[in-house]
Amino acid sequence: MSIGIIGAGEIGSAFARALARNRIAGTISNSRGPDTLQDLARELTPHIKAGTLEEAADADLVLVAVPWSKLHEALVGLPDRGGRIVIDANNPIEKPLFKPADLNGRLSTEIFARLVPGARVVKAFNHLQPHLVSGDPRAEGGSRVLFYSGDDARSKAEVGALISKLGFAGIDLGPISIGGKLVQFPGGPLPALNLVKFG
Repeated sequence: MSIGIIGAGEIGSAFARALARNRIAGTISNSRGPDTLQDLARELTPHIKAGTLEEAADADLVLVAVPWSKLHEALVGLPDRGGRIVIDANNPIEKPLFKPADLNGRLSTEIFARLVPGARVVKAFNHLQPHLVSGDPRAEGGSRVLFYSGDDARSKAEVGALISKLGFAGIDLGPISIGGKLVQFPGGPLPALNLVKFG
């Protein structure tokens, strides 16, 4: 399964490092072009390469982690995502002001899903601090917990398998209407909790 990353900020780069640590190939991209990602690509060679947004979006599984205000700009005009798994790792809040976006009562993942028509959306990788995503998931004799949720059982199973391959203890929170609310930041009770599963 090919993996693409749209967004090379803290979350996107942390996910790329987790892939590279486990010798899993991926393509990372940003809005400024692959030339601006050469230092990161060199750090994570040979597993992670820098590519265009189009190249990353063409993967079987695509993680998206960009500033909330740039989501539409990052995703508009990209190739049809028919059936692809797209991981929503975004939070509706941005540095430096950390003012929550006005979602008009909707979940951020519901808004995100409308920007990737035809995709099978799974919410994951947004609730842990980036250094915990890129670091060793083994902790205190157990495995660090990574939550995920989605409305398609098969895509959730594939994301859950990837989470396990990265060394985390994946916990399925159910459909987006439940899990998306629990991990939404700000607002949900689970973001930033560093939980460990034993056994």
